[in-house]
Amino acid sequence: MFWKKLFKPVKAIEPEEVKAFLSRWPEGSYTLLDVRQPAEYEMFHLPGARLIPMAVLPETLKELDPEKPVIVY
Repeated sequence: MFWKKLFKPVKAIEPEEVKAFLSRWPEGSYTLLDVRQPAEYEMFHLPGARLIPMAVLPETLKELDPEKPVIVY
């Protein structure tokens, strides 16, 4: 069932680890996903981040490339 995928354990990483990851991987080879509200995204978001608010994430997950690593904040 699809909902079971939502409850798989994920690895939490520290900001410094994210910074190192982003410096090693070329843009476009990963998805940087901002799950905050649009107003928060507009005030500040990381360059290249895609906005999908948490409230609509379940119905938009299929739009993400399953072959790319996803960093969610």
